[in-house]
Amino acid sequence: MLADIPVVDLADFRSGDREKRAAVARSFDKALEEAGFVTVTNHGVADETTGTLYRLTKNFFALPEDVKRGYVLQSDAKTKGYIPIGDEAVALTLDAKAAPDLCEALVFPNPQMPNNRPDGPEKQFWPAEPAGLAPAVLDYFNACTALSGDLYRLSALALDLPEDYFVPFFNEGSFVLRLVQYPDQIVPPLPGQLRYGAHHDYGGFTILRQDDAPGGLQVFDRSGQWRDVPNEPKSFVINVGDLLARWTNDRWRSTLHRVVNPGRELTGSTERLSMVLFTGPNADAEILPLPTCCTAEHPSQYPPVTAGAYIRGKIAASHQV
Repeated sequence: MLADIPVVDLADFRSGDREKRAAVARSFDKALEEAGFVTVTNHGVADETTGTLYRLTKNFFALPEDVKRGYVLQSDAKTKGYIPIGDEAVALTLDAKAAPDLCEALVFPNPQMPNNRPDGPEKQFWPAEPAGLAPAVLDYFNACTALSGDLYRLSALALDLPEDYFVPFFNEGSFVLRLVQYPDQIVPPLPGQLRYGAHHDYGGFTILRQDDAPGGLQVFDRSGQWRDVPNEPKSFVINVGDLLARWTNDRWRSTLHRVVNPGRELTGSTERLSMVLFTGPNADAEILPLPTCCTAEHPSQYPPVTAGAYIRGKIAASHQV
């Protein structure tokens, strides 16, 4: 188990008490400096919201293969629609050679943007079944967007910035919800093949609700060891993406992580589902190291990059299977 991923209770951050909020900010800052990962509790996302989407997502992945493939969208960068097993190898973003990942996914762009709403011009994207999936996705997005707002306000306090500093960078944020099914591995994986290969996330915070099932998330710690990330019931695992690490001039770590295969002796009971919200800045946002994260001893390490172009390049690389 990974003992150095701390748990941060967000209740005190919401309390309005200045000293309590400052203490949460210090704990949050320390966690992201040391591990790049943190587990948050009292996050404000209702169990019913999470449970409904979890149930309907399981129902979607139980549909016949030909029905699911009807939601494969032709796009160079697959940021929406159904992604079948074998279509993606996320480790390609780091390595020229990588076997396809052993997972399937259903991906939704930010439904709060007009084009992506159920009644918007891209309404055909929303799966017709299972019934209720579209409103469940919207409810989950709304809840996790509120959580994201808290995380970025907390970040501003931790980084000695005005609390609303990040707000204009996310008013049209590149948020993507990825619902991921890791099927039971009846056939042994190829050598080196994983449920989801080693990679860094690309954007801002990743907000993960993980299943309590064998074959889960691991992070590469400072000692050079892969460590399991324990599942804290009803919590979210938060980690730092590349753009946020650049923003903080590497004060916060974008940590290498992966999803490993379950033991072969467990075959028959290892199906796993994860719900992952990637939060990215506005596509046209220019990201450069924050002044509060640069000093004479540690000057700016990065030139400016445009958020959308950076993320699109990473996604495209992961689909060159």
